[in-house]
Amino acid sequence: MLEVKSAKYIISSPEVKMCPKLSVPEVAFIGRSNVGKSSIINMLSNRTDLAKISRSPGKTQMINHFEINKAELYWVDLPGYGFAKVSQTRRHSWTKMIWDYLEQRENLATIFVLIDSRHGPQNIDIEFINKLGEKQIPFTLLFTKADKSSQLEVQKNVKAFTEKLLTFWDELPPYFVTSAVKTHGRKEVLTYMAQVADLKKEMTTAMQEAKRAE
Repeated sequence: MLEVKSAKYIISSPEVKMCPKLSVPEVAFIGRSNVGKSSIINMLSNRTDLAKISRSPGKTQMINHFEINKAELYWVDLPGYGFAKVSQTRRHSWTKMIWDYLEQRENLATIFVLIDSRHGPQNIDIEFINKLGEKQIPFTLLFTKADKSSQLEVQKNVKAFTEKLLTFWDELPPYFVTSAVKTHGRKEVLTYMAQVADLKKEMTTAMQEAKRAE
């Protein structure tokens, strides 16, 4: 399990070329507006103020990097898709920024796609996930707000979502059910995060050694 000893905000970038150097693995977080992204980041970091929580959707407008354990790992808070009420120009700009990041960030270990467990499958989530698959971008599902509904309702919605995915996919991606309020899923997510980060380090080292051997 990843033990979060320190976590601090370091930079907000309006485009991927302004992000920190590709020095360590990073994991990113994304989801529809108001899915509870900031709350999950704060829960995982065991802090209440790492990511800014707003009652107004669409407040995350840049690529926000957080340094974990003095640069052992980066966490990245991305703007939500299904944007709040913004102009077409701003919507296009955010969409381009998000996909530039996802396609060009070579140290990305996985992107956590947050899904609101209070609702059944939403087309906007399915479409975003399918596009990640088309572009071969690694992702993991985090079902959020499990404390807001009964356990039976959460299980029903998660089952409906995963069954919907299986109409497009041969097998399911990794997924976790979480609650920022009750810290449900924290240990499991951090354990998985450590595993994918270590794997990314190994892959990067192997590629670097292969290049030196050429």
